[in-house]
Amino acid sequence: MLKNTLGKTGLNVSKIGFGGIPIQRLTQEQATSVIKELKNQGINFIDTANGYTVSEGYIGNALKEVGRENFYLATKAMGYTYESMKAFIEKSLNDLGVEYIDLYQIHNCSKEEQFANVISENGAFKALKEAKDKGLIKHVGVTSHNVTMLEKFLEYDIIETIQFPFNIVEQQAIELFQKAKAKNVAVIAMKPLAGGAITDGELALKYILNSGLVTIAIPGMDSEEQVIKNASVANNLEPLTDEDNKNIERIRKELGNDFCRRCGYCMPCPQGIDIPGMFLFEGYATRYNLKDWAMSRYNALKIKADACVKCGLCETKCPYELPIRKKLENVVKVMK
Repeated sequence: MLKNTLGKTGLNVSKIGFGGIPIQRLTQEQATSVIKELKNQGINFIDTANGYTVSEGYIGNALKEVGRENFYLATKAMGYTYESMKAFIEKSLNDLGVEYIDLYQIHNCSKEEQFANVISENGAFKALKEAKDKGLIKHVGVTSHNVTMLEKFLEYDIIETIQFPFNIVEQQAIELFQKAKAKNVAVIAMKPLAGGAITDGELALKYILNSGLVTIAIPGMDSEEQVIKNASVANNLEPLTDEDNKNIERIRKELGNDFCRRCGYCMPCPQGIDIPGMFLFEGYATRYNLKDWAMSRYNALKIKADACVKCGLCETKCPYELPIRKKLENVVKVMK
C-alpha cells in the first residue's frame, strides 16, 4: 500500500484509510473480518468516533485478534469543554480497549460557540493537552463541515490534522487544504463518495488521490470486497485519463446543484434548524443504510426539519441556490 506522512504527526499512513461509520450495521464477527482484510491489504489507518454507536467497540474487539500494532487509531468526539472531552477520551480508550490513541479529533466543531468553548481556559484543548502529556493520546486533530472554522483552528499549533468532506462534487475546501499543507497540517478527506451519492467508488478515490490536496482518504467500508477494491485503487494508482475527466464532469452534472455540500452558508436558521445536519441524517438513512441509527439521532433533536416555516431566508444565502425548503420537506418524509 502506498503511504504518506500524516503531516507533522510523522505517522506513515496508507493513502487509503478505513472509515468506521458503516460497520455499525455488521455483527462483531463480520466487523472483525473487515479489519483482518485491512491488514491483508496494507491499510494501517482506522478512523472512527465515539458517537458511532458500536463502532469503537467492534474495532477494539477486532484488534485483540488482528493486532493493535498493525494500525494507527484515530477517533473523535463532540466534546467542546474540558470535562466533556476528558470524559469522551476515557470512554474511547475503554471502548477501544487500548492504552493510547494515535489521533484524537474534536468532532464536527462547526459553530462559533463550540469553537469558543474549545479554546477557552476550561475548553477541549485543555483536556487534549492533558491527555497528550499523559500519553493517552499521541496527536490532536479536528473535523468540521465549516471551512471558516477550520481556518481558525489552523492558527493553533496543537492541531496536527484537519478532516473535511472532499470528493468529485465537494470542492469548497481547496483553498483551506492548501493553507493546511503550507503549515504541514495533514488533510484527511472524509465523505470521498459524497455519502454514497457517487456510485463509482474507484473513480472517486482515483480523483482524490490524484488531486495532490489530501494526505489520506477514509471511505467507509463494510465488507472485505470493499476493502480489496478500495485498496487496489491506491496500489495501482494511475493519472486521470480523458475518459475519467469526462465521467467526473458527468457525475457533477448529474448531481447538479440539488446537492448539499454542507458549507453552512445557509445558517443560522431563524427557527434553529441545523439545515446541513438535516440533509446529513437523510443521507445516512437513504445512502448508508443506517436509517435506525439516523432516526434515533434525528429524533433526539429538539428542533427538526418540520420546524421550517418556509421563510426562505436560507435559500437567499445558499451559494448553490438549492431549493432548501422543498428538500427539508423531503427530510420530514424520509425521517417519519
